[in-house]
Amino acid sequence: MSFTYSPLPSHAILTRLDELTDVLIDCVEGGASVSFMLPLSREQAAGFWQQVALDVAASSRTLLVCEDAQGRIVGTVQLVTGQPDNQPHRADVSKLLVHRRARRQGIAQALMEQLEEAARTAGKTLLVLDTATGSGAETFYRQAGWQHCGDIPGYALMPDGKPCGTTIFYKTL
Repeated sequence: MSFTYSPLPSHAILTRLDELTDVLIDCVEGGASVSFMLPLSREQAAGFWQQVALDVAASSRTLLVCEDAQGRIVGTVQLVTGQPDNQPHRADVSKLLVHRRARRQGIAQALMEQLEEAARTAGKTLLVLDTATGSGAETFYRQAGWQHCGDIPGYALMPDGKPCGTTIFYKTL
């Protein structure tokens, strides 16, 4: 199957809220620790994407998406470039999401490669992210060359309410 990757401007985020909401809800229902609890309503998920659209419009965030051959969004990742004045070289990676029906096809890796290129273009030389300790995402980031710098136990809750730690990673570009 072929996929296309591109940044999504703020106006397009608003016109594609249903697709983005579907991806977020699917990932949370699949157990992804991405700041939301079960059950995640469509209204709450859409509200999240509306805020992302505002941040994209303010140039403090970039949303990259993956579309399948039918043009449906099946994956996303965000580059948060709005940082304090003393950190102009740094950006955060947020919400790497791949719909369960599209997993195991290299989408996460390709999205991260696109994100790194967007970061370089924006003049960023250091990326930081966190993920649930012991998750498949933690393994993915280690294999993708991210540097582990620590774990914080009991940092957050999984969507089902169970506590989990977070693992912090960085990557120098």
